[in-house]
Amino acid sequence: MSQRVVKLLQPRVPIAIVRLDNLDDAIQLSNALLNGGITTIEFTLTNKKANEVITTIRKEFGDRLIVGAGTVLDADMATASVQAGAQFLVTPVLAPDVIKVAKQHNVPIVCGAFTPTEIWQAWNLGADLVKVFPAGELGPSYFKDVLAPLPNLLLVPTGGVNLDTCSKFLAAGAYTVAVGSQLVNKELVRKKDWASLTALARQYVAACK
Repeated sequence: MSQRVVKLLQPRVPIAIVRLDNLDDAIQLSNALLNGGITTIEFTLTNKKANEVITTIRKEFGDRLIVGAGTVLDADMATASVQAGAQFLVTPVLAPDVIKVAKQHNVPIVCGAFTPTEIWQAWNLGADLVKVFPAGELGPSYFKDVLAPLPNLLLVPTGGVNLDTCSKFLAAGAYTVAVGSQLVNKELVRKKDWASLTALARQYVAACK
C-alpha cells in the first residue's frame, strides 16, 4: 500500500457527495447521513453557499464529520474553501493548481482524472487520491486493468456508483467510493425524509465493508 494513505479519508469508507440547489437543510441532511454511519461529506461548489455551509457544518459537528469541498476548479476556489474550513478538496478534472494549493495548506486532495495518463499525471503531481470520473461508464474492470501495472495508485470511483456497484469497485481494487445522487437523494431531501436517508446511508456503509 502506498505511503500516501490519507488519515482523514479511510479505505472503504464512502464519501457522500452533496450536490444540491438548496442547502438550507444542510445540518439536518448531515445529521441524517451521520446517523447512518456516513462520516465523510463533500459539498460541491456548484452551490454558491457551499463554503458557508462547510463552515457551519464544521462548527456544528466538530470531529464527528469530515467535511470537504467538491468541484474545485482553480487555485482561488481551493483557497476559499480551505479558509472556510474544508478538510479535503475534490476536483472533477486534472487540476494542477488545486493540487498545489492543497499541498501548501497540508489539505488532502482528491484529484479528478479519466484516462490512465491523466490518472498517472494526477498521482505524480501529488494527489493523495485520484478520483476516476465518470466511473459508471468505465465499470469495475477498468480499475482492475489500471491497477494491474500501477498497483500503488489510490483510486476513488465517482459518478455512476450505486448500491450494486460500490462493492464491485472495491473488489476491483478501488480505495473507496464517492456517491452522489444515488445516496443524497434529492427527493428524500425535498421531503425532509431524514429517516429514509439514514437508512440508505446504512446500506452504503454496509455494502462497502
